[in-house]
Amino acid sequence: MPKSRVRKKAVYVPPPRSARAKVSPPWLAPTMVACLVIGLVWIAVFYLTNDQLAGMSALGDWNVVIGFALIIGGVILATRWR
Repeated sequence: MPKSRVRKKAVYVPPPRSARAKVSPPWLAPTMVACLVIGLVWIAVFYLTNDQLAGMSALGDWNVVIGFALIIGGVILATRWR
């Protein structure tokens, strides 16, 4: 039986790792938690006051958009946390 040919392939060498591990900036975690909590409180206050609060009544239903924008901002920051 004939011998099969041997393939000459280069050995895989992983790229070098940086000496310093990637760490989140110190402001990221507090900002993330603040955005999540403020967004939740914003929506809760809007619904609990039945749109009777002075500053919130002028915004109308945009209060929900503001609250969800804060929550989404917190979630986006959470994806960058290491």
